[in-house]
Amino acid sequence: MRLAFFRFALAAGLWGAASAAPAFADPLDLFDGGKLLATGGVSQVEGAGGGGLANWALITGYGTRDGVGANVHYTTVLLPDYRLQSAGIAVGLFDRLELSYAWQEFDTQDVGAALGLGRGFTFHQNIFGAKLKLIGDAVYEQDGWLPQLSIGLQHKENDRGTVIGAVGGKSDQGTDYYLSASKLFLAQSLLVNATWRHTRANHLGILGFGGDKHDGYSAQFEGSAAYLFSRRFAVGAELRTKPSNLSIAREQAAWDIFAAYFFNKNLSATIAYVDLGNIVIRDDQRGAYLSLQAGL
Repeated sequence: MRLAFFRFALAAGLWGAASAAPAFADPLDLFDGGKLLATGGVSQVEGAGGGGLANWALITGYGTRDGVGANVHYTTVLLPDYRLQSAGIAVGLFDRLELSYAWQEFDTQDVGAALGLGRGFTFHQNIFGAKLKLIGDAVYEQDGWLPQLSIGLQHKENDRGTVIGAVGGKSDQGTDYYLSASKLFLAQSLLVNATWRHTRANHLGILGFGGDKHDGYSAQFEGSAAYLFSRRFAVGAELRTKPSNLSIAREQAAWDIFAAYFFNKNLSATIAYVDLGNIVIRDDQRGAYLSLQAGL
């Protein structure tokens, strides 16, 4: 029932986006870039538009309801004992539907040798995402109390099924579902966001889905706030809770403090101090988050 609902909603969004598409003599005219600077957000580590850790209800890119926006990103997270890399592409269609893809590589470095996997053992993950704007408009409906609301999903496929099974994971594939609410207060230069995520993912899916402690879905929270010091520069913080499904990998909430600079609508950079807590046998995984995003 849950998957059928999301499929129906996203199919309706695709049909609505296609029917709303105006005719252009030059395909590049579709990229109208009409949204306000920074309202497209940055690329979340799983490829969706939002913050680094948290999804936002906003549709990625700068395309208005009459246009299209698209971007590519590269992100690296440098931790004391691990390294996470993410690269991907996202497209926003008529400020209604977002489609995204991200590839992740998680390098276990010396920890891989300690676990008998070999130094530099890596996990890889493909993430296919879709987000549909339901109601509200975070930019143009400033006078109302209603936030912008979007639903979405992220389907994740991990390439290390044998290792995942050995540590107690139940599957190397899984799908997260989420509902996001975003509210922009232009007069106060403040954006706030809250997301409810329904997930079985272990460490974002890097260690698979479900586990020997708990195999079902659980509701998790993602929250973020960003303050715009200027049209180009924003700072903020994020919090993301995660399930703890594996006996071998005590999982904790993640958080970050970030700064993002928007050079223009085609290029932005984000840096952050991020704390991912315990990852497998290593505590205090705190380090640097660096991301570049380019697009139309």
